[in-house]
Amino acid sequence: MSILVTGGAGFIGTNFILHWLAGGGERVINLDKLTYAANASNLSGLGPDKYRLIRGDIGDRALVSEILNKEKPRAIINFAAESHVDRSIHNPGEFIQTNVVGFFNLLESLRAYLALLNEESKLAFRFLHVSTDEVYGSLSPEAPPFTELSPYAPNSPYSASKAASDHLVRAYRHTYGLPVITTNCSNNYGPYQFPEKLIPLIIINALKGKLLPVYGDGRQIRDWLHVNDHCRALALVLEQGTLGETYNIGGQAEKSNLEVVETLCDLLDVLKPMNDGKSYRKLVAFVKDRPGHDRRYAINPEKIRRELGFQPRYNFATGLKETARWYLNNSIWVQQVQSGDYLKWLETQYGEH
Repeated sequence: MSILVTGGAGFIGTNFILHWLAGGGERVINLDKLTYAANASNLSGLGPDKYRLIRGDIGDRALVSEILNKEKPRAIINFAAESHVDRSIHNPGEFIQTNVVGFFNLLESLRAYLALLNEESKLAFRFLHVSTDEVYGSLSPEAPPFTELSPYAPNSPYSASKAASDHLVRAYRHTYGLPVITTNCSNNYGPYQFPEKLIPLIIINALKGKLLPVYGDGRQIRDWLHVNDHCRALALVLEQGTLGETYNIGGQAEKSNLEVVETLCDLLDVLKPMNDGKSYRKLVAFVKDRPGHDRRYAINPEKIRRELGFQPRYNFATGLKETARWYLNNSIWVQQVQSGDYLKWLETQYGEH
């Protein structure tokens, strides 16, 4: 038996595969396009009896069909997506192509494959689509957190493309009876995260003595979820979730961006003090806000707690300290992912090298 993970060389996919195999899960087939934010070396230590990497696009129907027919996985967990809001503002076409068109082709490949299975195998199959809380739009400070019944109101090309994929999942369940489940998670953090995202960006810039860019007034609020907790929840949903349902996964740790940045500065002051003895807070620099920046996200995780018994194990303070230590202890990994493409992106987004 095996499972097919799409986008498994990215941040959350990597952590999920490591979690899955550490828990004794079946062999993993990882289909990944290996774009800029993916890193095949994250999983290079896994043996062929447990793991196989196939480089390819979820939109390539011939390839996906070949994989399904040869490997005969019992489930698909879809992480494959363009996922960075800032990049979607600069180049929305890539997000539509991968998150909508490519995802549609993946569903079509699955539909064709299921038609070939016997009834028992078809009933046992699961397709888990991993999505985001950003599809729900922005919350006011006093508004209750998002639930699974919150209306969709995406505000960026990224979140709109993910909303489209969520709607396709729903439609393919209702129309074709596909065995699908959707999860919508809050902001993840932890090891192996590509340094275009806030937490690794701040850690890496701080260690280089570079400015720590904070959008606008820094008071945008996000609900932070440790990636290991997210992976635990996903494994639980895959095994016990109800077909056709959606589960919101959150860390119940609402923090402003500025609070996150200042907390990281204080952690690094202790873990890796600056040579001049001053605080990393001196590097904080407020930069022009990005267009259409959502003010607040928050997740109500009551449904997954009530129905599947999930509870996060990490509190934010402990998780953030552990994350900072990971980046300090994995300087070679950090150096390797900072390619020319990454440096070009920093210049485009923040006007610096």
